[in-house]
Amino acid sequence: MESPDEWRSWSLAAQQRALDALRDIENSVWKPFYCRKPGCDGKPHDKWEWRHARADQHPPKGDWFVWLMRGGRGSGKTRTGSEWTQRRIKISPIIALVAPTGPAARDVMIEGESGILATSPPGGRPLWEPSKRKLTWPNGAVGHTYSGEEPDRLRGPQHYDAWLDEPAHMALIDEVWQNLTLGMRLGSDPKVLCTTTPVPSQWMKGIVKRDDTVSVVASTYANIDNLAPAFAKKVLEELEGTRRGRQEIYGEILEDVEGALWNAEMIEAARVQSLVVDLVRIVVAIDPAGSANARSDETGIVVVGVDEGGQFYVLYDGSGRLTPNGWATRAVELYERFSADYIVAERNFGGDMVKNTLDTLDSDARVVTVNSRRGKVIRADPVVALYEKGRVSHVGLHPDLEDQLTTWVPGTTSPDRLDALVHGITDLRRGTSPVTIASPSGFDLPWQQQW
Repeated sequence: MESPDEWRSWSLAAQQRALDALRDIENSVWKPFYCRKPGCDGKPHDKWEWRHARADQHPPKGDWFVWLMRGGRGSGKTRTGSEWTQRRIKISPIIALVAPTGPAARDVMIEGESGILATSPPGGRPLWEPSKRKLTWPNGAVGHTYSGEEPDRLRGPQHYDAWLDEPAHMALIDEVWQNLTLGMRLGSDPKVLCTTTPVPSQWMKGIVKRDDTVSVVASTYANIDNLAPAFAKKVLEELEGTRRGRQEIYGEILEDVEGALWNAEMIEAARVQSLVVDLVRIVVAIDPAGSANARSDETGIVVVGVDEGGQFYVLYDGSGRLTPNGWATRAVELYERFSADYIVAERNFGGDMVKNTLDTLDSDARVVTVNSRRGKVIRADPVVALYEKGRVSHVGLHPDLEDQLTTWVPGTTSPDRLDALVHGITDLRRGTSPVTIASPSGFDLPWQQQW
């Protein structure tokens, strides 16, 4: 047995490290996450007097390459990714950590409440160097963070393992996935964990069908005891019983609705993360509701633009259940924020009301009303055709609008966001007069373009 005074012979640096480790242990609120009870629901039992990993948060057994944990909002996906990473770095010297954006990698995966730093055990906290996008654990293992917006950064590096957080919401996921997997060539058994709320994209459906994927589904309710009561009341009550709730709460991959003109695949195919082109025209399209009580329709307010090559962009969905003054104010704000050319509304379904309401705000916003005698399906068909040809790009995610597009079946009442979108793109298709090129950043380019 070593002498209790052995430490006196250590160097000053070694003594300091030992003291720091002791302080970490004394001050830590860290608790182990994985117990060995089969089928554990994560609730306290035996000596595990705290909430810990549920059975669906344990790494799968057997031979697999992809562990797909798809779950609802707040279902514990990030905590699962962090804890799995802490396990893997004991045997994997290099791991890739990929988020939809650089800030998300830092704020969620690394520094977040359930991130790697927060879940590190005493003595096992990695050194985080944000400028290098690098984590270094005490055992020498290294984690490199990547942004889904920069898939080429994954082209060269090699890794033993990878954790992708919210890959279903990466606009460039196909390029990210290809570059990442081609670099998974270190070690004898590379693993990839994908933690995400699903969307019915082609990539998502393809991952689920892989023979080497283990797909685990976790609902928000499985983790409800760890969530703020206000979240359960406000968010879950609002989404429960809706189609979107099946995705956002229960982690379902929604299938296309039979008879719907739009489908998720055509939207995903042309989606972009950010706008990198100049637009020759931008409009704020409105489909106004006649009232603003709890049972009234929403007012559809959608910002769309077009570039000189005829590619359309859905920039923003500002729809909501608003008073006339409320939606008029929002429309003017969007008009100014996106440096729009004008506000467009259908004359025979509220256009005159839009003009009159906006006039009360004493705004300089130009309002254009259009008169359409054609039915809604006839007006929607050319817009759907543009989507089918890949000529409409959604900039970022617009979940409520996209849900309306993919669930509306002709013959039923067309929803407000969809109608506003159709108004806007239909008007842009007609545009032929000289216009100043508009920039959503608020700056106009000093020349004009005929389109």
